[in-house]
Amino acid sequence: MQVVKEYVQRWYESGLDPDEYVCHNKQGNLVEIEDVATGEHRTVLSFCTNDVLGLVQEEAVKQAAINAILKYGTSNSSTSVLSGRIDLHRQLEDEISAFKHLPYTQLFMNAWMAMQALMDAFCHLAIPVPGFQNTRETLILTDVLNHGCIVSAIVNAGTRSGKVFGHSPRVRVKAYRHCNMEDFARKLRRYALPDDRIMVVSDAVFSMDGDIAPLPEMLDVMQNYPGSVLLMDEAHASGAIGATGSGIYEHFGLVPMQAVERGIVPLIMTTFSKFAASAGAAISSHVEELKPLLNVSPTSIGTISLPPPNTAAALESIRQVRKSPERVQILQENTRYMRSRLAEHDFVALGETNVLPVILPPEINPKVFARKLIQQGMWVSPIWFIAKPRIRITVNALHTKADMDHLVARMVATRDLLCESTISA
Repeated sequence: MQVVKEYVQRWYESGLDPDEYVCHNKQGNLVEIEDVATGEHRTVLSFCTNDVLGLVQEEAVKQAAINAILKYGTSNSSTSVLSGRIDLHRQLEDEISAFKHLPYTQLFMNAWMAMQALMDAFCHLAIPVPGFQNTRETLILTDVLNHGCIVSAIVNAGTRSGKVFGHSPRVRVKAYRHCNMEDFARKLRRYALPDDRIMVVSDAVFSMDGDIAPLPEMLDVMQNYPGSVLLMDEAHASGAIGATGSGIYEHFGLVPMQAVERGIVPLIMTTFSKFAASAGAAISSHVEELKPLLNVSPTSIGTISLPPPNTAAALESIRQVRKSPERVQILQENTRYMRSRLAEHDFVALGETNVLPVILPPEINPKVFARKLIQQGMWVSPIWFIAKPRIRITVNALHTKADMDHLVARMVATRDLLCESTISA
């Protein structure tokens, strides 16, 4: 452990460690937090929660979770394939399928497990079956800025949850430049072999850049490879883009079955930690046979099923979104307003969604910037260990124009103060 100790010590000395805060109470976007380093308590206005539609404290959602505990307890205490499946799971799967316009949905504990399960199922077909032999190799193409759960799964795609099986054909993984369709098409032409099983994986909304994958252009390229699979990770798209929050297909005026008509197999991963006031994930498809394959993946049979309160909260949240799409419209209006206010004051905000990465002047340390803001009652997320340091603002449906104006005013004052300090130094 000496290496670990030395590494972490150097990590602290280099200023790479994050500031740590503990929440004690939440009322909407007002959060009472404790600064772990100082023990100081303060109430701040949060612009860093992923509760984009403000459903975490919705009474109907909280009551649904409570009711599920009273009926089923706090855990199912088993995997879904053994004795851990409850009726709420079926209801949630049906609700997601209707919301995403794909009839077959499988639940998972989180997105990391869902992605690994898909790699196991698609690349390795779960387990050897007597009389069946899979000899076709798999080619996976991934956007270079995809989320960590995707990166983790595809890095391990050549094995089945860490176990090498001799019967599994080779898996090849290639990255393409971020949202660059010329490079995407070029990589497919270069690396796709005649008998390959092709899977393309992309975030729908990129969590650190706030931009949207060019779905129509991706479909145009992929229709030249009949049977290819397109997986969209809609973690930051669900509830946020599209007229009713359905996600990237709705955003572009499409439905997944239009991809099917062009010979492409659409898959959608939905997560519940952003728009659905819960935890967990799901993969939806129009291919009925994929569901049982996902259900017997190592990540499914080796982990308990989604607990009742989480399932119920996600279920009620999605019902609320489908019943009241005006929540989505308010979120999108807030996004436009916040972006316009930042632009008025010469802040560069990347992307186009409610995820707003703001690039600061190079002389300003995002950690220092965020600390100054939190002292003024504004909580944003500093990102300081990547190529372009930034702060990450997340707008939600509960923010008011006054809230957003207040944040921008504090950001302007903080930027001016820190720039003056740099010049003086």
